[in-house]
Amino acid sequence: MEQGEDFSRDRLKLLFIRHAESVGNVERRMQGHADYELTARGRQQARQLAERLWAKGQPPSKVYSSPLKRAAQTAEILLAQRTSEPVLHPISIPTIEPTIEYAEELLEFQNGIFKGLTWDEARERYPELCADLEASPDWIPAPGAETLQDGRDRAERFIQRVLATHCNGETLWIVTHSWILQHLIAAMLGSDRTWHCSTKNTAVFEFWLERSRWTLPSNNPNRWNSDLWHIRRFNDTSHLQEF
Repeated sequence: MEQGEDFSRDRLKLLFIRHAESVGNVERRMQGHADYELTARGRQQARQLAERLWAKGQPPSKVYSSPLKRAAQTAEILLAQRTSEPVLHPISIPTIEPTIEYAEELLEFQNGIFKGLTWDEARERYPELCADLEASPDWIPAPGAETLQDGRDRAERFIQRVLATHCNGETLWIVTHSWILQHLIAAMLGSDRTWHCSTKNTAVFEFWLERSRWTLPSNNPNRWNSDLWHIRRFNDTSHLQEF
């Protein structure tokens, strides 16, 4: 059953967004913390998403972004691009202009010696390590890289910080990167595994939750009440259908 407008206003809405196409994406580089700007196509992708979000009446009360250029530029375009069309729920528009907070927890995987390299370049520089990585599905750490536990821990920290700071009725846009996005989603769902999800640039994952009941004790049956927790969109790129 689909609830109406009151249900919409009584939830904390989290929109996790992968950044738009970057120069590093086009060059097929393992970007990590290397700082690549958006391509012209990427800027257009961000504008297309912005038009969709504003037209659907989903203005943010706050925007969180990775500080890396490809995410920061995406977030800036999302905020700057206003639609001239009337929104569906004018009452939800915040009276205070939303701001961007750049959060270190939202950085992409810190990939050590592979930072900014293509796979061919990595093979040339580190042939033995790359051969080991290609031969095994198990995690093999690269020198200087963070661990899987590091990534999951910072995702958990970010989710807990957001839930401690924001309440029902707010909408957050969270602009980040594909690798850490998988950990954020797993943390959001309370999963003890991190699942791979092939995510296109500017894909949106939208969660609505009843914040005031989020910390119910484990024996409270409402923790399994799906009316309180909704996945509204998962890996949605419908705004890019013309690309």
